[in-house]
Amino acid sequence: MRFQKIVVLTGAGLSAESGLGTFRDKGGLWEEFDLEAVATPEGFARDPARVHDFYNLRRQRLGTAKPNAAHVALARLEREHKGHVLTVTQNVDPLHEAAGSKNLIHMHGELGRVLCAACGASVAWVCDLSTATACTACGKAGAMRPDVVWFGESPRDMDRIYEALLVSDLFISIGTSGSVYPAAGFVAEARAAGAHTIELNLEPSEGASLFAEAHYGPATKIVPSYVERLLRA
Repeated sequence: MRFQKIVVLTGAGLSAESGLGTFRDKGGLWEEFDLEAVATPEGFARDPARVHDFYNLRRQRLGTAKPNAAHVALARLEREHKGHVLTVTQNVDPLHEAAGSKNLIHMHGELGRVLCAACGASVAWVCDLSTATACTACGKAGAMRPDVVWFGESPRDMDRIYEALLVSDLFISIGTSGSVYPAAGFVAEARAAGAHTIELNLEPSEGASLFAEAHYGPATKIVPSYVERLLRA
């Protein structure tokens, strides 16, 4: 096997073919909603009910979403690769887990969890959330919020991610716009560590020029094809 330590970054484009909307593309979620109103701590402080409505809608959409061939291929890569594979996802959906991925970091949190601002408890959650919802740990009502990273907040497990990039010999970016930091800077970190860098995307991202190799097309086509190539090398 040519590559021993692989870091995979995935974005909204990976789950688009599972029926989950992207954010910045035409028809994406940011055309339907004002991100300042529903995806910032300030927006939640101003109108928590509106923010809950937005995330309740997104949580409901998860109920019908299934992993697609790209998710399945990445789970296969982790399972069959003789080296080490870490998947870092910007997505808050559970489709990587549903496909079988285990060595996974949700750097932007998880839509299927809620967080208590009063006691810090994070618990799995599938129902709607409201300003009256009480924390199952401390009992306080009105302190519950989606356990996701909003704009202006720090992504999760960054130390672990940078440690993995530092020793990686292959970095694969899948379905990302290349416009949101710190994730958009991962390719530069991997390159500096000497890793081979690959972009698998529907179209070139904003950081496309930073990659040594690129393949463009639907994720359900190009990701399984590339994984097959890796496993046969």
